[in-house]
Amino acid sequence: MLDLVFVAIIAGVLIGVVTAILAMRAAAAEASREARRVVDATRGEIAAQVKAAELEAAAQRRALETAARTEALEIRTRGDDELAAKEAALERRAQEVARIEATLAGTEDAIEQREATLDAVHKDLQSRRDRATGFETDAKKKQQSARTELESRAGVAAIELIERMSRAWLDDARARASDAVRTVDQTAADPEHDREAKRVMEIAATRYHHHYMTERAVNNLRIGPDLVGILLDNGGALHQAIQTVAGVQLLVNDDKDAIRLDGLDGVGKEFVRRAINRMIKKPESIDDARKDPEGWANRGRETVNQEIRALGKRAFQILGIQKPHPDIVELVGALNFRTSYTQNQWWHAVESSYLAGMMAAEMGLDEKLARRATLMHDIGKALTHKIEGSHAVIGADIARRLGEPELVANAIGAHHADEPCNSVYAYLVAASDAMSGARPGARRELAEGFSMKVEDLERIGSSRRGVSHAHAVHGGRELRVYVRERDVDDLTTVEMSTEIASQISEEMTFPGQIKVTVIRAFEAVATAN
Repeated sequence: MLDLVFVAIIAGVLIGVVTAILAMRAAAAEASREARRVVDATRGEIAAQVKAAELEAAAQRRALETAARTEALEIRTRGDDELAAKEAALERRAQEVARIEATLAGTEDAIEQREATLDAVHKDLQSRRDRATGFETDAKKKQQSARTELESRAGVAAIELIERMSRAWLDDARARASDAVRTVDQTAADPEHDREAKRVMEIAATRYHHHYMTERAVNNLRIGPDLVGILLDNGGALHQAIQTVAGVQLLVNDDKDAIRLDGLDGVGKEFVRRAINRMIKKPESIDDARKDPEGWANRGRETVNQEIRALGKRAFQILGIQKPHPDIVELVGALNFRTSYTQNQWWHAVESSYLAGMMAAEMGLDEKLARRATLMHDIGKALTHKIEGSHAVIGADIARRLGEPELVANAIGAHHADEPCNSVYAYLVAASDAMSGARPGARRELAEGFSMKVEDLERIGSSRRGVSHAHAVHGGRELRVYVRERDVDDLTTVEMSTEIASQISEEMTFPGQIKVTVIRAFEAVATAN
């Protein structure tokens, strides 16, 4: 019984296993069939997509081919149009070339005809020239024959006759000149001449009016310890740069709060004053000055130089005269920073030029020439700090070297009697210079200081052995020392003038130069009864 149950159980298990296996196989078969259906469906979709893609690609290819054909057709059409246009242009050019060639052919024929005509004319001219040369030769021969016959009949050679006539003309000219000089000498004291001169000067003085303010060059600048410290920072680099560019010394006082400008260059002093004012009014410029002292100073000096050139051009423009050499223009402009007894020398030159021009016009002379010479008469003052000597002599030398006429150069050199006047314009320059400097309010100098200057000059001049007397003349600009001829020889006279000039330079302070003239004269006196 148990065996049957056991067999039944085993059979049931086997049946269950077989059933499960059959179920699994059925499920697997179903899954396989489902998978095949999915694969078949996917393959169908893929085939449909591939077909659609192939159709779309074919459509796009046909569209691109159509567009390319259209574009190629358009390009070909444009090329055909351009080719036709170029062919038409070439045809027109060919026609123009043919027309020009025809014209040239006609011109060449005309030129050949003209050349033939000119050859004929040239031959005719050559023939006439040959005949003229023959006539000239015959005329010279006849002239020489006539001259020889005349010299033979006159008994004197032509050269000798010319010399006699020249001597006669020179003698006649000398006689007329001597007569003119005698007439001038005889009428020199005529009060009428003085009245005429005063009339001309009064007319010029009353016709010119200009207001001037007294100018003083400030040499002591109280700038404060802070700014002095900035100048002396970094080993005094900024201080040294300003000194080098300006050409003047910046002396710092003991309290380190002020500086004094020591030097004779007015332009350099003006540059220093402007540089200091710039640092005071624009503190931001101090950083630039510290970074590059030399460049900063050079830029400031160039600004002043540009103003000088502008002032020089302005002077010639307002006077209506032609500008000279650029160096002279700069010297005239630099006079704006030069004073003489507080009178601005640029305005003095312009004022004197107006006065000289009006006097020249009144006298029937060249007004512009008078103005030109007068405007330049003090250009030497712009260089007296560099060149020793009288400013008149310096200015005359510069004018001659830079191509000014001799009348102008002589007028410059003679306006303080440093050289003799050779024209009336020299006297006009001297007169207008004196009128401008002597007008009320033009210059200012304490009478006490002027008297002391004259006394010091005469004291120094009279202190030498053998001196008879000494006089300061030309407003203290010249010292004339008269020596006794018996006590001083010629060599000692030269040495004395040098010694006196050196002593004046050491003991006195004065603007410009002082001329020392030592005079040794021999006088022989006899009485006729």
